[in-house]
Amino acid sequence: MTTHSIPPSRNEDYGFFRTLTVCPERDRRSAEVWALASRLIAEAIHADSEDEMSGIRDFLDSRIGRHFADDVVGNMTGGNIGLEAAISSAIRRWQGWRIDRKTEREHGIPAGLPYLTGWVQHFAVTAAMEDAN
Repeated sequence: MTTHSIPPSRNEDYGFFRTLTVCPERDRRSAEVWALASRLIAEAIHADSEDEMSGIRDFLDSRIGRHFADDVVGNMTGGNIGLEAAISSAIRRWQGWRIDRKTEREHGIPAGLPYLTGWVQHFAVTAAMEDAN
């Protein structure tokens, strides 16, 4: 896997960034948490392009990214585990879920894909289309 740069959040007031910024259990600065989550997600979904890194950024900045952050925070508080383990646990859970037919109809993400991979790919395609315009 080629290592690509981690794009910074475009939405520090919402999404993953904000949720982890206000979390008292985090043990690192928000930008470090962002970089760690982005890197771990990239590894999990085998991201190999700048578009996929943009997809990770846009996923984390979205409403769905905020839900992912809620899962991470829940892992830290309920599971009494550290940040990296909490992110890794959330990634495993989200990769274990599958995109359903309803999500396929509403968002065009193929049913059956791992949930996290599907959403990151959705945001990657959207970002690539916006860049092309």
